[in-house]
This record gives sequence, C-alpha cells and structure tokens, in this order.
Amino acid sequence: MRKKTNFLQLIAVLAIALYSCDSIEDKKGRFLLKGNEKMAENDPKGAMQFYAEAIELDSTYSEAYYNKALAHLQLNQLGASIADLDLAIQYQTDYYDAIFQRGLNYLDNGEFYKAREDAQVLLNLDSTNWKSPFLKGLVEERLKNFPEALQSFEKATELNPENSDLLVNQATIRYYQKNYDEAKALLDKAEALNPNEPNLYNLRSMIYFDQQSYQPALEQVEKAITLDNRHAYFYNNKGLYLLFLGQQEEGLKLINQSIQMDPSNPYAMRNKGIYYVMQGDKTSALQYLEELAVSHPEMELVSDYLEKAQAL
Repeated sequence: MRKKTNFLQLIAVLAIALYSCDSIEDKKGRFLLKGNEKMAENDPKGAMQFYAEAIELDSTYSEAYYNKALAHLQLNQLGASIADLDLAIQYQTDYYDAIFQRGLNYLDNGEFYKAREDAQVLLNLDSTNWKSPFLKGLVEERLKNFPEALQSFEKATELNPENSDLLVNQATIRYYQKNYDEAKALLDKAEALNPNEPNLYNLRSMIYFDQQSYQPALEQVEKAITLDNRHAYFYNNKGLYLLFLGQQEEGLKLINQSIQMDPSNPYAMRNKGIYYVMQGDKTSALQYLEELAVSHPEMELVSDYLEKAQAL
C-alpha cells in the first residue's frame, strides 16, 4: 500500500513538472484554441476571456487581438473591435486579414477615408487577392465614386470569378447608374453561379420597381425573404411594393416591421411618408417627408411625394 501511494505521488509530481515546463507559446496557444471553441459555440463573451488570458501571457499576440476583435464584432461592439484590430496590426504590420477586417469596420463606422487607406495598404500588400480591390470597391461605392467602384469590383471578379457576390456588387453600381439592362445581365450571371443568394433577388426587385413593374418586384423580394428573413430592408421593400399594388395596410405592416428591426433606416421613414400621402393624411406625410428632404435630399421619391403631400 505504501509503494502504491508513492507511485501515485510520483505521477502527480511529474504531471505538475511537465505542465510547469510548458512554454508560453504552448499556453497562449491553448487559450487561443479554447477561445476559438467558444466562438464556434456562439459564445463570444466566453471567447474573449480566453483571448484575454492569451494576451496576458503575450501582450504582442496579434492573432489573439484579431480573434478578440471578431468576438467584439459579434456583440456589435464596433469601437472595441477596431481598437483590438489596431493592436493586432501594430504588432504585425502586414497582417492582411486584420487590415481587411478593420477596413470593413471603418466602413460600418462611417470612417470612409480610413477604410480607403486600409484598402490601399491591402493593394500594396497583395494585389492578387480579390479582397484587396473588393474593399476598395466598397469604399468608392460609399463615397459615390461609382466608376472607380465598378472598376474595383470588376478587378475582384477577375481574381475570383466564381464569387457571385462580386457580380451583385457590380450590378448594384449599374443600378445606381440606372443602367438596368447591364445590372439585370450581371444578376442573371450571379444567379447561375449561386441561386441561393438573397441579395440578387432583392436588387432585381428594386430594378423592377424603378421600371414600375410592381408585381415582378414583389415576387423577387419574396424570394429574397424566403432565402434570408433577417434583413429589415427586404421587408421594407416588400412593404413599398405592396403600397403601389394597392395593398396599403399590408404594406404599412411590413414597413413598421422593418422599422422595428432597424429603426435607423431612412427609406422606411420615406415609405411611411408615401403611405400617408396615399391615405390623404397631409400632416403625417409632411412629418416624415419634410425631415427627409433636409437630411436625405437625394433620396428617390422624397421630393416627388413631398410635393404631393404639400398639395393635399
């Protein structure tokens, strides 16, 4: 019995010794993996605790900062995500994925010129990666530099021809330019590559609406919603189309649903203004449309329906 106890004690001592001999690299790597497991379990808060443990062991651990930034992003903590990406890039200046993600974050944060700087860094680092011109295209689109955006999306498609999203991006620019035939042709190509991409059906619905083909517009946006029911702007568009199909009350319900999902969407406010014009409610219509005429004067239909509201 005495010998058995000594043997077990020896095993325990050896285990402790082996663990204590683990390098910092091994320990921080384990924390990183545990964090990644938590992310896979959709637990970003738990993941951040493990990433923080890894960073405590190595304050220059770029990968941990990057993964922690993704966890912050999943929690809609955009500022914290950018701060961690800054550190990831500070300690690894050529960290391509971190620079790309920071550029996307800057776009979402309205910092378009910082996003453009990151896009240029990516192009300098690796001009053969489709994400480099893709980010540049997104930036130029937000800045309304449509020819430059289109050129960048076309370059990204050359580098990644099987990516249907890039064709939808090109089609979006053609839509902004009111080149509807080319936009439709690009969407047809995108659908052939990936018929389960909801954004292509939503964009096609918008083209039909602009062409006053309201029933086909409705059918296309319904396809988008069937494929992905999480996007507020799909419901807002469906509500708009129903207004023009004479189903105003059903349309208003969907527009209100869209506002509940995303209260910051000015297009939903415009659509409510249009609804009230159709109802002959001048006071309510002006409440929405006058403010939009100041804050978004370039928005389609705003000036037309403001005039109609004023004439009620």
